[in-house]
Amino acid sequence: MIVLFDFDGVLADTLDDMLCFSEIVCSQLGHPRKPTPADLDALDLMSFYEFGKKLALPQDKVQDFATRCLQMFAQRRLPPKIFDGMQEVVARLSTRTKIGIITGNSAQVVTKFLDQYGLTGYVSQVTGVDLPGTRTDKIRRAVNYLGTSEDAAYMVGDAVSDIRAAREASVTSVAVCWGHQSGKRLVAAGPDYLVHSPKELLAILDRPAGHSPHS
Repeated sequence: MIVLFDFDGVLADTLDDMLCFSEIVCSQLGHPRKPTPADLDALDLMSFYEFGKKLALPQDKVQDFATRCLQMFAQRRLPPKIFDGMQEVVARLSTRTKIGIITGNSAQVVTKFLDQYGLTGYVSQVTGVDLPGTRTDKIRRAVNYLGTSEDAAYMVGDAVSDIRAAREASVTSVAVCWGHQSGKRLVAAGPDYLVHSPKELLAILDRPAGHSPHS
């Protein structure tokens, strides 16, 4: 089995940072705006670039917005807080499956986070925004790298774009309700599973060998 995690909103509690950093960058770019959780919830594609567009930045400043937000995450002195229970989820799953992380943040930020919480040895691959390709492309590459076509693969995300990419890549989608988009939006996107806590997530994925999570 292969389990791929999104980072922001699934492992790392970065909502406050995203709103704070984006407000600062908007001001730096001469476009004062106070982003809200509703702005993130409304995104069809969860990325800093799309977030800049949602905040109505001039098109010629959107890429600069995304780059500056990513830089602020990289410059953060300490990694963001891990969601309660997710340390155990990653540690437990690592004993019987390959784990990867696919993120719209930088691999550098994820690496510091994994080091901070003692999870580095549990994660086999980190695919960041710095690598080219769509989310679907990255899921397919990660699955090919971590396993075989016979392995069951799962994408755990907090956004409708994670669900859609998982479907396009023919892997099972698991949507978490503690992240950046609401349960209502996630349900409308049709995930294979919707979970409300790390304990519920672990119950779905941590099954005995030969026992399908769908059964």
